[in-house]
Amino acid sequence: GDTENIPEMKELQRIDCAFLPMNLPYTMTPEMVADAARSFKPKILYPYHYGDTDASKLVELLKNDKDIEVRIRRMQ
Repeated sequence: GDTENIPEMKELQRIDCAFLPMNLPYTMTPEMVADAARSFKPKILYPYHYGDTDASKLVELLKNDKDIEVRIRRMQ
Protein backbone atom coordinates (compact mmCIF):
# COMPACT_ATOMS: atom_id res chain seq x y z
CA GLY A 1 0.00 0.00 0.00
CA ASP A 2 0.86 3.65 0.07
CA THR A 3 3.00 5.06 2.88
CA GLU A 4 2.00 8.07 4.93
CA ASN A 5 3.30 9.76 8.05
CA ILE A 6 1.15 7.87 10.56
CA PRO A 7 1.21 8.12 14.38
CA GLU A 8 2.50 4.54 14.69
CA MET A 9 5.85 5.67 13.25
CA LYS A 10 6.58 7.31 16.62
CA GLU A 11 6.71 3.82 18.13
CA LEU A 12 9.69 2.81 15.97
CA GLN A 13 12.95 2.65 17.90
CA ARG A 14 16.66 2.21 17.19
CA ILE A 15 16.34 2.45 13.41
CA ASP A 16 19.72 2.50 11.69
CA CYS A 17 18.51 2.99 8.13
CA ALA A 18 15.08 4.05 6.88
CA PHE A 19 13.71 4.15 3.35
CA LEU A 20 10.75 6.50 2.97
CA PRO A 21 8.82 7.21 -0.25
CA MET A 22 8.44 10.84 -1.25
CA ASN A 23 6.25 11.85 -4.17
CA LEU A 24 2.66 13.03 -4.42
CA PRO A 25 -0.07 12.00 -4.91
CA TYR A 26 0.56 8.46 -3.62
CA THR A 27 3.29 8.94 -1.04
CA MET A 28 4.58 11.69 1.25
CA THR A 29 5.70 15.26 0.62
CA PRO A 30 9.22 16.29 1.69
CA GLU A 31 7.64 17.92 4.75
CA MET A 32 5.83 14.71 5.67
CA VAL A 33 9.01 12.65 5.24
CA ALA A 34 10.92 15.10 7.45
CA ASP A 35 8.23 14.88 10.14
CA ALA A 36 8.22 11.09 9.94
CA ALA A 37 12.01 10.93 10.21
CA ARG A 38 12.00 13.26 13.20
CA SER A 39 9.44 11.05 14.92
CA PHE A 40 11.65 7.93 14.95
CA LYS A 41 15.11 9.38 14.24
CA PRO A 42 16.82 6.93 11.90
CA LYS A 43 20.58 7.29 11.70
CA ILE A 44 20.41 7.23 7.89
CA LEU A 45 17.46 8.19 5.70
CA TYR A 46 17.08 7.36 2.03
CA PRO A 47 14.12 8.95 0.27
CA TYR A 48 12.90 6.92 -2.69
CA HIS A 49 10.15 7.00 -5.29
CA TYR A 50 10.59 10.77 -5.43
CA GLY A 51 10.12 11.16 -9.20
CA ASP A 52 9.82 14.86 -10.00
CA THR A 53 9.96 15.94 -6.34
CA ASP A 54 13.09 17.94 -5.52
CA ALA A 55 14.92 15.67 -3.06
CA SER A 56 17.19 18.53 -1.99
CA LYS A 57 14.17 20.05 -0.22
CA LEU A 58 14.25 17.13 2.23
CA VAL A 59 17.95 17.72 2.86
CA GLU A 60 17.18 21.37 3.60
CA LEU A 61 14.30 20.48 5.94
CA LEU A 62 16.51 18.13 7.97
CA LYS A 63 19.76 20.11 7.88
CA ASN A 64 19.51 21.00 11.59
CA ASP A 65 18.72 17.42 12.62
CA LYS A 66 22.35 16.37 13.00
CA ASP A 67 21.47 12.83 14.13
CA ILE A 68 19.74 12.06 10.80
CA GLU A 69 21.95 11.68 7.74
CA VAL A 70 19.97 12.08 4.51
CA ARG A 71 21.45 10.20 1.57
CA ILE A 72 20.23 10.87 -1.95
CA ARG A 73 20.89 8.33 -4.68
CA ARG A 74 20.31 9.54 -8.20
CA MET A 75 18.44 6.96 -10.21
CA GLN A 76 18.88 6.70 -13.96
